[in-house]
Amino acid sequence: MPRAVDDVAALGRRCFWPPYTASEAHDAGDAFLVAGAEGPYLIDTEGRRWLDGSGSWWCSNLGHGHPRVRAALKAQADRWMHSMVGGLGHAPAYELARDLVEIAPAGLTRVFYSDDGSTAVEVAAKMAFQYWHQNGRPERTRFAALPGGYHGDTLGTMSLGAVDAFSALFAPLMFGASRPPDPADSGGWERTFEALFALIRAERDAIAAVVVEPVVQGAAGMRMYPPALLAELRAVADEVDTFLIFDEVFTGFGRTGPMWACEPAGVAPDLLCSAKGLSAGALPFAATLATERIYDGFRGGKARSLMHGHTFCGNPLGAAVAREVLAIYRDEAILERAAPRARQLAEGFERIGRIDGARAARALGMVAAVDLGAQGYFGTRGAAVQRGALERGVHLRPLGDTIYVVPPLNIGAEPLAALIDGVHDAVADVLGGA
Repeated sequence: MPRAVDDVAALGRRCFWPPYTASEAHDAGDAFLVAGAEGPYLIDTEGRRWLDGSGSWWCSNLGHGHPRVRAALKAQADRWMHSMVGGLGHAPAYELARDLVEIAPAGLTRVFYSDDGSTAVEVAAKMAFQYWHQNGRPERTRFAALPGGYHGDTLGTMSLGAVDAFSALFAPLMFGASRPPDPADSGGWERTFEALFALIRAERDAIAAVVVEPVVQGAAGMRMYPPALLAELRAVADEVDTFLIFDEVFTGFGRTGPMWACEPAGVAPDLLCSAKGLSAGALPFAATLATERIYDGFRGGKARSLMHGHTFCGNPLGAAVAREVLAIYRDEAILERAAPRARQLAEGFERIGRIDGARAARALGMVAAVDLGAQGYFGTRGAAVQRGALERGVHLRPLGDTIYVVPPLNIGAEPLAALIDGVHDAVADVLGGA
């Protein structure tokens, strides 16, 4: 028999440790209790439906509970749920690898599986580092990255990232990365990239790889920059013969419009990291795609192998679901169907940006954001908007004073309009009283 709602809330306060949450806030508060989810909605314990504005941390690209995803998960579970891929193999993992290579940017021919976005990026960094170590350039031990980058919460990916709210405390444990000034200090993204190019050239003998989030920096506040800068970065990486890693964990699978955010730049990375939308939020599942050059750099005996693996690497449940996700994108023309919703979203956030006190409203594909102040991740206006939106049937997860939404790519026009209206009215209330 299900526990009473109050009992469940009390159990959470007593036993659970939530992410990114102060202990006293968790001890004192009642979390939003989810009892179900369907399409663009979360359903609470009283049966009320709330539009999921955060995509449950940016991964529900097809909404919640797509019937074909459910069916693929059940069909695979009925056959078998797990077997390792160390010395064993299975069709779901191999077929998914083929399917990913077919839709990947040109030149990516090998797929290594892991369990989440952080690990996908960490695997890419280890591949780049080890490649140079055992292929004649062991002095290449450093990484270059953008200011404001976020690549995960493991020590390795925090070393590559630059969101101090998440990582500053752990600086003594991290290897660090070379990075140019922030665009807020340099005079804009073009100058930041120019400084990055100069840095790469100056440290060409030390740089193992350059790691960036293509076009949109998620956790830094949905910061967006022109795709043309990626094309210039690709040219500089080729000039010094170092590797380029694109972290498409958030931006991939149509979130910014095309399947991959790097596509408008007309370039491909040497290593591409994918998760979140890869399983449409159904299971923890990730992949790192590599070129044949990098794969060949690990030939020569077991001592040259990539010594990295996971219990659930290539898990058949995740692989089967991811294959079905790709099929849904094809069969239901997800990217094409999202185009008019992307225009609707951009127009809606342009309207929100006209509220007095709102600034820098922006949208790209199915991601939109607006800033409410300059206090960054620890600002309080975002939390106030979050509360106001909840009163209007919309659940948000602000990045401090940055309000953003990442709806499903297949959301309907009416629920998207309700989502935009809820955000608009909540922002207007908060800024009107500021």
